[in-house]
Amino acid sequence: MAEEIIEAIERYGLSKRNRKRTLFSRIGVVGCGKEGSVIATRAALKGIEVVFMEPSDEKIENAYKRIENQLNKKIQNWGLTENEKKAIIGRIQGSSNYEDFSGCDFVIEAIRYDDQTGERQVTQRKEVFRKLEEVLSQRAIIASNVSTVVVTELAAEMEHQDRCIGLHFLSNIPDSHIIEIVRGLNTSDDTYNKVCQFARMINHEFVQVTESSGLVSLRLFLIQLNEACSMLMEGVATVEDIDHVLTVGFGHRQGVFRTADQIGIEKIVKLLENLYEEYGHVKYKPSPILLRLSRAKLWGISKSKGFYTYDESGNIIK
Repeated sequence: MAEEIIEAIERYGLSKRNRKRTLFSRIGVVGCGKEGSVIATRAALKGIEVVFMEPSDEKIENAYKRIENQLNKKIQNWGLTENEKKAIIGRIQGSSNYEDFSGCDFVIEAIRYDDQTGERQVTQRKEVFRKLEEVLSQRAIIASNVSTVVVTELAAEMEHQDRCIGLHFLSNIPDSHIIEIVRGLNTSDDTYNKVCQFARMINHEFVQVTESSGLVSLRLFLIQLNEACSMLMEGVATVEDIDHVLTVGFGHRQGVFRTADQIGIEKIVKLLENLYEEYGHVKYKPSPILLRLSRAKLWGISKSKGFYTYDESGNIIK
């Protein structure tokens, strides 16, 4: 008996010649690490074609694994079927070539922080913007997934600065479907309005935030975390009890320490140091507890231990 040939059916739905082009039908993501893979997945879930870029085949393969893991969690929670998962992955293309972004009308830069130095890599992000401007149409939007980097600085050497904008996905918090949208000094109303439309397309709420290091989300969270660490050092309460007060008393989805473990202690220390450098206020100096955990490489879920201890599936071990 001949072997059965199975091919994805979605490619036969409409020919490319007859397929109608709409705004944000195809977007790009530069850097598909922890945050970039979340952005790519959320867009593809809503029927948007996504091209992501990583510098090597190995990193492209790792990015696909991260995306697949996110979709598998949805399947486990009855939010997705295996066939839907295949169709979603079929909308995602990995590449190591900027030329593959040429058909995109929106590209989001989401490169990682330097793991060794903690640098915000402003120079590298500027280079990404410059290369994107070479291959994209003049009407395409170029964005950066920023938290402590200022968009105006990234766009300063661009020919068309009006199409540059900043976004901040709260990608480390499960089911936090809100985006902080950051207008640069030269961002046009048209660019801002289109990005608001993109947020609606992927079922995210959004707020406009003035350019500032840390924006709203990180400044509030990091100060709260530092204060919680101070209470821990003073023996006021345990890790579990402080988180319990926040979840039950204030309605937080999860506590401040659990959130820190998900973001990554090593990244939190870098973010606090960047804010301290920017504002010079002692409230942004990393707590000694955070520094101790970071130096010991107890970074949270990624290392199976931080403020809590985790199993292989990322569940807290009581």
